[in-house]
Amino acid sequence: MQVVVFGKLYKEKDLPYIQALFDALHEEGITVYVYTPYLEALENKVKIPDPYAAFDDFRAFRVHNIDCVIVLGGDGTMLNAVTLVRNSGVPMLGINLGRMGFLASIEKKHIRQSIEKLRRGQYTIQERAMLYLESNPELFGDIPFALNDCTLLKRDTSSMITIHAFLNGDYLNSYWADGIIIATPTGSTGYSLSCGGPVVFPGSGNFVLTPVAPHNLNVRPIVISDSSVISFEVEGRGENFICTLDSRFELIHAHHQLAVRKNDFPIRLIQLQDITFLTTIREKLGWGEDIRN
Repeated sequence: MQVVVFGKLYKEKDLPYIQALFDALHEEGITVYVYTPYLEALENKVKIPDPYAAFDDFRAFRVHNIDCVIVLGGDGTMLNAVTLVRNSGVPMLGINLGRMGFLASIEKKHIRQSIEKLRRGQYTIQERAMLYLESNPELFGDIPFALNDCTLLKRDTSSMITIHAFLNGDYLNSYWADGIIIATPTGSTGYSLSCGGPVVFPGSGNFVLTPVAPHNLNVRPIVISDSSVISFEVEGRGENFICTLDSRFELIHAHHQLAVRKNDFPIRLIQLQDITFLTTIREKLGWGEDIRN
C-alpha cells in the first residue's frame, strides 16, 4: 500500500500525533510519500522512518500508484488537499488536528487504530459532489472547482450588494444581502449552516442557495437539484466584490459573467468502519444530548 501524507500548518502540541502517524504507517509496512512543502516544514521536528519520498504536486499521481492521501489538519486542510488530488480519483482520509472536523473525521487519539483499519481494508469509499465555476473573464486558473461552496460577497463598502440569480436560465430572485452561498451537501455543514442553511446529507443530489444577511426577511435558503445551472449578475456601490471557492478567493467586478454547476468529477473520501456521517454530525453538533443533565 502507498499513501501520500498531506498537511499545511501545524502546532507544536500536534507534533506527537504527527509522529504517531508516521510510526503507525511504518509499523504497518505502508510506503510513505510526503507532500514536499509539508516535508520541509517538518524537518528536524518529526522523525520520518525510512524509506520515504517527497511528493511534489498533482502530476505525481500519474507516476506513482497511490492508494490514499492522508490529510493531517482540519477541514480547511482537507479543502486544500482537494487542489492536490483533483481528478486523480485517489481517495482521501482526514485526521482531525483542528476543531470541528466534519471532513477530517478521524480524531487524533485514534490514529493507530485508524491506520490498522486502512491497511486491512476496513473502510468504504464515499463520493462527494463538487461545484464548478464557469466565468468570463476566467477565474481560479485550472482549479475552478470547490468541494464545500462558492460564495459571492461584498468587499469595498458596508453597503449590501444585489445579486440577480437565474436558475437554468429562468430568473429566480434578486438578493439584497451581504452575499450568497452556493453549497454542496458536503459544504452544507460549513458557512451555509452558520447562515441558517439546512444540513444536507451526502449523496442527496442537491445544492443549497443560502443568502448572507439578506435585507428581506422572507428570503430563505432553498434546496435545488445538482443538475441545475445557477448564473449570477452582481452589482453594488463598490467597484469590487469577492468570489470564493472553498478557501480560495478572487476579486470580481460587475461585468463578470458567472455560472455554477456540478463538477465533472467528484472527490472520494474514505469512511472507516464505525465512523459514519450520522456519527460525525451527532458528535460535532451535539445532537441527542441534553446539557441540563
